[in-house]
Amino acid sequence: MDSNDRIDGLVRAGGDLRTEIGKVIVGQDRVIEELLVALFAGGHVLLEGVPGLAKTLLISTLARVLDLSFSRIQFTPDLMPGDITGSEVLDDDASTGQRVFRFIKGPVFANVVLADEINRTPPKTQAALLQAMQERMVTAGGKSHELPPPFFVLATQNPIEQEGTYPLPEAQLDRFMFNVLIDYPETEEEVAIVENTTGVHEATPEVVLGAAEVLAFQDAVHRVPVAENVTRHAVALARATRVGSADAVRPAQEYLAWGAGPRAAQCLLLGAKARALLQGRPTPDIADVRALAHPVLRHRLVSNFHAEAEEVDKERIVEMLLDEVPA
Repeated sequence: MDSNDRIDGLVRAGGDLRTEIGKVIVGQDRVIEELLVALFAGGHVLLEGVPGLAKTLLISTLARVLDLSFSRIQFTPDLMPGDITGSEVLDDDASTGQRVFRFIKGPVFANVVLADEINRTPPKTQAALLQAMQERMVTAGGKSHELPPPFFVLATQNPIEQEGTYPLPEAQLDRFMFNVLIDYPETEEEVAIVENTTGVHEATPEVVLGAAEVLAFQDAVHRVPVAENVTRHAVALARATRVGSADAVRPAQEYLAWGAGPRAAQCLLLGAKARALLQGRPTPDIADVRALAHPVLRHRLVSNFHAEAEEVDKERIVEMLLDEVPA
């Protein structure tokens, strides 16, 4: 796949995906754009929003238009790690008459895994996803089982209801490429949502891409050339958050207890590549990196007591970081 074919193919695929998703999801253009960037960059996504904003519907619709295997895991306080990854059962071998252990795959063995309300389950069960998200495999009974490529974890959580929840540890948050925030729809969008969902006709999106095409586009994104100044800007944004280092900017020193690691710069650059191709450009620029600063950094920053006392949220902190690290 040469450069022109790569660009044309991704632009066409991105447009078709938006069209088909738009048959079910009204508005949310920014959210869909960030989901597509993560999809073609091969990253996992954590979606946050209050109940009723179609987080689960959006993810299931994306799976429908991608002709990929899909599984939904409803996270609850009594969910066990084996309920996600699978478990070994003692089985009778008819040919030998002996009893042997056989591994039964859990719902994580799918191309698209919806981890619904991921903060509703204890850390032990949350941790069952760590190896799957990072290594794309599951280890059980001393044996490793590879997950089917492509593999995406799309998790949801409610940011306002914290009673009976278990916040994700920083190590697991860092495995998510993006933290995407879903807000209330605009007035006209909400009117369209109500009209579309209270009638007798149900929209049916069509399949756009299969697994082979998704993997080919992911490979194309990794092959995109990047200018050194763009790479350096992504690294500078990540380093600017590291409290106590010589590169930390004033807002980080003032409002953060902990900053972003190298994975943040990797996600910024890889996301910038995918964003550029989806917009028909052969290589990303600094504007692409800065456009993804919020979804990449917001869940990797740990604010301190000073930020909480002055009610400075992470969105504002990222804005200040962008001001301090000029383009």
